[in-house]
Amino acid sequence: MTQRPGDAASMTRQAVVLVGGKGTRLGEQARNTPKPLLPIDGEAVFLDEVIFQIARHGFEEILLLAGHLHEQVTSRYEGKTALGARLSVLIEPSPAGTGGALAMAAERLDPSFLFANGDTLFDINLRRLDAELANSPQAAAVLALRRVPDAGRYGSVQADAGRILRFEEKRADASGSTGLVNGGIGVFRRDVLRYVASPPCSIETDVYPKLAADDRLRGEEFDGYFLDIGLPETLAQAREELPRRRRRPALFLDRDGVLNRDEGYTHKPEDLEWVPGAIETIRRANDIGAFVVVVTNQAGVAHGFYEIAHVERFHAAMRAELAARGAHVDAFYMCPYHPEAGLAQWRCDHPDRKPKPGMLLRALVDWPIDRGASVLIGDRDSDVQAAKAAGVRGLFFAGGNLSVFARDALDAMAAARASSGN
Repeated sequence: MTQRPGDAASMTRQAVVLVGGKGTRLGEQARNTPKPLLPIDGEAVFLDEVIFQIARHGFEEILLLAGHLHEQVTSRYEGKTALGARLSVLIEPSPAGTGGALAMAAERLDPSFLFANGDTLFDINLRRLDAELANSPQAAAVLALRRVPDAGRYGSVQADAGRILRFEEKRADASGSTGLVNGGIGVFRRDVLRYVASPPCSIETDVYPKLAADDRLRGEEFDGYFLDIGLPETLAQAREELPRRRRRPALFLDRDGVLNRDEGYTHKPEDLEWVPGAIETIRRANDIGAFVVVVTNQAGVAHGFYEIAHVERFHAAMRAELAARGAHVDAFYMCPYHPEAGLAQWRCDHPDRKPKPGMLLRALVDWPIDRGASVLIGDRDSDVQAAKAAGVRGLFFAGGNLSVFARDALDAMAAARASSGN
């Protein structure tokens, strides 16, 4: 088969998260708890928020590098899954710094992987980092950067046209100065390990400067929500803001005829042909911070023309091509039957034969979706009626360029998200 752009082999599927922080500046609050496991509300801890953000972008494996009080991390996460992503805990036998912790995981690392701090949340489109690394073959890593009003607290990053030139250390006399900072997340190639010295070794102070000096470090600026919980006041901020921020709008998209050309029972990856503007529409929704959910009627499965596994391979091809363009779909919902009542009344055939709610209604239950700010785009009147029945705005797409068609709806979604503080 001809190699397509964004072939599955080029998609970053693994994430590595540092969760060994002691939280010294948090005092008694972190004395008996790893900093990333500090509670936010109810049973949720901060690391749950970080894992959710990573898993919803389609990363399939998340390695948690634990040290301090690692038993708590293992008990909570080892062998579990999050949105289909497998969670594993690797224990650092002795303190070796952030670089040493990464080197400890060397045998488990994929050729490329997302690398994140478990005590920092940066709500951005992570697949843009993936695409930037793929487009920068000479780079060993691409970091997400954030412009903040108090760069002196973090240590600033000096960059030019996407090239990270150098790092400035934290300075008390630079407090209050605006600048770019490392957002605590990036996508790495495995050969970054060549720059890790014998432990103790710090990624931030030992590895990044070497990469910058060799012109192997790139950065991309984002303006998404950014918070680390290293101080009592920022931990309190997390507890106030994160429960509200979990809810966000969703862009629901019919598949055949809206995202890809519909040739009748389309299900083969080699037949994937995007509708003009489809990828751009998904990426714009990603950048806004909205969920992107595909709802697709696959009557070909019900008729026996192909199996669900064929549809899953088609969706995997879509995910890979989207990742290559800096975009992602949070979830695909499929149902082989389409009764007259429309999407909201679709019933799927399951082995237990019990009735299931429609795809839209299932998604609204499964995900923390702001229903009133969400939109569905379909190419049938029944799609629009189904959206209305589910309490979601529905738009009829008659063809053309999807990004042009969806522009006003996404503008409104972005404004709603900004006005709500989400």
